[in-house]
Amino acid sequence: MNEKQHDYRLLVVVTSLPSGGKQYRLPLNQDFKSLAKIEEILCNKSLDNYIPNENLPYLRSIFNVYVYGIRKWSDLFNSRQKIAIAILVKLVEKLSSVMDGEEPQLIEAVCTCIGLCVDRLADFNSNIARWANNRESSAATFGRQALGMVWDYCETVPISESTGSLAGSIEWMLRVCDSVALMHPPVGQVQQVSAALHSLPDDIASFIFTDPSYYDAVPYANLSDFFYVWLKRSIGLLHPDLLSESETPKRDEAVQLAERNPEYSYKTKKYFEDIMATSFGEGRRYTQPEGLGVIVFAHKATDAWETLLSALVKAGWTITASWPIDTEWGTRLRAQSLATLASSVHLVCRPRENPDGSLREEIGDWRDVLKELPQRIHEWMPRLAQEGVVGADAIFACLGPALEIFSRYSSVEKANGEEVTLREYLEYVWGAVSKEALGMIFDDVDTTGFEEDARLTAMWLWTLSTGEAESSSQEAEEKTGKVAKSTGYTLEFDAARKIAQGLGVHLDKLTNLVEIKGDKARLLPVSERGVILFGKADLNAPAGRKKKKKKEHQLDIFTVLNHEDSHEIFKWGDPGVPQVGKTVLDQVHQSMILFAAGRSEALKRFLVEDGIGNDQRYWKLAQALSALYPMGTDEKRWVDGVLARKKGLGF
Repeated sequence: MNEKQHDYRLLVVVTSLPSGGKQYRLPLNQDFKSLAKIEEILCNKSLDNYIPNENLPYLRSIFNVYVYGIRKWSDLFNSRQKIAIAILVKLVEKLSSVMDGEEPQLIEAVCTCIGLCVDRLADFNSNIARWANNRESSAATFGRQALGMVWDYCETVPISESTGSLAGSIEWMLRVCDSVALMHPPVGQVQQVSAALHSLPDDIASFIFTDPSYYDAVPYANLSDFFYVWLKRSIGLLHPDLLSESETPKRDEAVQLAERNPEYSYKTKKYFEDIMATSFGEGRRYTQPEGLGVIVFAHKATDAWETLLSALVKAGWTITASWPIDTEWGTRLRAQSLATLASSVHLVCRPRENPDGSLREEIGDWRDVLKELPQRIHEWMPRLAQEGVVGADAIFACLGPALEIFSRYSSVEKANGEEVTLREYLEYVWGAVSKEALGMIFDDVDTTGFEEDARLTAMWLWTLSTGEAESSSQEAEEKTGKVAKSTGYTLEFDAARKIAQGLGVHLDKLTNLVEIKGDKARLLPVSERGVILFGKADLNAPAGRKKKKKKEHQLDIFTVLNHEDSHEIFKWGDPGVPQVGKTVLDQVHQSMILFAAGRSEALKRFLVEDGIGNDQRYWKLAQALSALYPMGTDEKRWVDGVLARKKGLGF
């Protein structure tokens, strides 16, 4: 779509019908003529001053359009889009002179609002703005906080009444104005200032509420340049204090982007933590000693959490509670197929200060902290479950109560005088949370009898058991009428490592259960474990049957199991045939595969003759997995099928 190469093509024209609905037609000669006319307007360069010529940076995995030849902000707009927005920008710039004689404040307010309306227009009028098939209308450029490549885009008519038009932008602006007018009193103060060096006096605020930067998830300044480069051309003269720079300032931005671009190599984890600690320290300075602070955070990466929490503790805040509140859009692009938090966790804090405002200095005993931690988690986990807070949300919601124990002290020391780091303490927190959650999963059953693979699987699935994970599977099943096929269960690697570590499990030793690629860890679906559980040798097609030339695939095991001669494979214990799984989880998975293949007799021999069904751990684990596997998945259907045979087999 690099316009310099003119490699975009008009495919179809969509029009609205008077009776409602849409009509799709092929482009006509007049459509192509209008495109050619636009090129002539661009060539005369009369609007060059109103079209952005600033460079667009490359940010690995965030601004991926760069690698496709889009190097300037103007490259994100085709010729007609550039001309349309540039003309409107020019009109806004001239608007103040047209209103000459009016009150200066009115001129500034009107021009600013209309300038923002035009700026919003750019979001729906770029060459990476998608077409939303589900509602047959245009979709905004930013489906997530990134600029990713799309191969088909929607070009709207800015002066129409359709989605993405100027009329729609004005309607949104009117809603904002109406909302502001409802405020009592309808006034506020906005100031451009660094949170790390604020102008507020000491102890002026009784309450501070902030939603700080999300570590490495969002490059705020770079993203805002998409709008800034247009806005400064329309109302820059009205707001020279805000819009005089070529681009938004980035030097002191609180983000971690060191790996995204060599230009930002200084924006490291320590850089982020230092700025956040200074900013939180400033917040504590102007908050009264008996005041309250709430910090909102929704990043699921444990590195991001540790960095934020460390900054809070260093700044002199005591974290007293943490509550997840539903704020995240479940259909956003980042929420697809990952262990994404359904909520933003609100950390409730109080200044660790004396009545006179000085920091309270108190050293905690490491033994006392460790003694109190399990009891605190034991009190909170059932409470969260009763409130419907489960999965990843519950894990992070326990951080507040756990951190209150640690952050009430200026430092915590071991018996030998060594200071305990927050990172070290968090290892114990993750462990306490994991063990408590397992106790809830297995309904007060002693989980020490389960091997590490069963404990890890249960905790992993429990972490993923948010409403979004289940509803998305159910929705897919409802739409297609088919059972959803599982491709595994993905967690951010560091979160998976923390959970495993808390359970005494080493991920690198469970390669037959967990696949690690980059910063993601995937719990393998049962179907992909067939090769492991039944042995590669047994996946060869029986003699006389033509072998297909393909890679090993999970369905190969079902081809073997469904073959008429395959019953010979399942004389368990005979030399040269598959062995009964070494762990209870392996045995449950083997029986699930037998059920999936329709091998009822083999399943009966496995459970009855080989005595697998006599182990109550087997049924307890199967029951737990039934409750944990998402609705609509193969695993859920298979394990329920095995459980349905329990009574009939005499167990």
